Amino acid sequence: MAAVNAAVEVRADQSTVRFGRLPGAGATPVAVVGDGAVVAIDTVSHEGLLADQGGDPVAFFARYGIAASEVPADAVALAAAGLTRDPDRDGPHVVVGPIAVAGARPGDVLSVETLSLERRCRFGVVSNRHGRGVLAGELPRPEPAAPAGAAPAVVCRLATVDPDGRTGRLWAPDGVSVPFRLREFLGLVGVAPADDRERSSGPPGPYGGNLDVRHLGVGSTLHLPVQADGALLYAGDPHFAQGNGEVALTAFEAPLRAVVRLHLQTGPSARRLAAQLAHPWGETATHHLAIGLGATLDEAMAAAVRHALALVRAHRALDEATALAYLSAAADFEVSQAVNGVRGVHCRIRRADLEGA
Repeated sequence: MAAVNAAVEVRADQSTVRFGRLPGAGATPVAVVGDGAVVAIDTVSHEGLLADQGGDPVAFFARYGIAASEVPADAVALAAAGLTRDPDRDGPHVVVGPIAVAGARPGDVLSVETLSLERRCRFGVVSNRHGRGVLAGELPRPEPAAPAGAAPAVVCRLATVDPDGRTGRLWAPDGVSVPFRLREFLGLVGVAPADDRERSSGPPGPYGGNLDVRHLGVGSTLHLPVQADGALLYAGDPHFAQGNGEVALTAFEAPLRAVVRLHLQTGPSARRLAAQLAHPWGETATHHLAIGLGATLDEAMAAAVRHALALVRAHRALDEATALAYLSAAADFEVSQAVNGVRGVHCRIRRADLEGA
């Protein structure tokens, strides 16, 4: 992938990251940019930094045969600096930002267009831990020698990039592997909520955050209703690949350098849609994406249908019943993720249907 030049670069270091928390409305921005700015953000995977993995990425990845020289230097520096989190309160992610957009006000829409995603290493991790994931209580199982009632083991599997640069490979402990398609995206992109509270990075919300919608890769745009002055954009949770659902708990987690263009939409149509949805939405070259969140998959599905109705009716002058019939005939609803506390369902609506004759 060709490199994209950025006017502003945000590195991951002690001054620009929060471990497991999202910035609130009162956060001090690490950079201030204007409408249309192109920004590069170096994101760091939490895998290898977490305390249950030892908190030392060099030592952690050495168990899988990865040389110290291959571990990204910023991850090593963050570990050495004593980056900490409260596992009872905070999420697992290394959150980079926030970046303020000059002139952004509540009610506006910040559109984050992903121009490029560059892999920063050739390896990463898919993990499951502490009875989490869709099969919590069933998998992972405690080690055979563990005492009765012991907590499930932290189960990590090394994933690597094949020499072709298009294929990932997941490795079992006995050396057996399975290939799969690479599809990079940022799982966590959002803006600050309207209050100063620093929320856990785990559950997504109306401010975005850990949405884990795999379609939001290169060429996509995520639209975020602005809730605080400056918008205060942040990013993290980089993936080399993820299946819809992310059922184990994580997918192929590995660091990316993301280059994004930030568009500030202040017009009445954008503000009207933001007010109707009160949640993020997105688009790719071929599809509009409506995103629903809920405590259960049923709630997330219902929210996704409501938001999809609003998107359809913003493009076509249809009554609600006809728009609902169209969704039933033509749209695809997929489980984004079922493991982040708040569940996600997204709807893919063909742009050609809504924007054609």
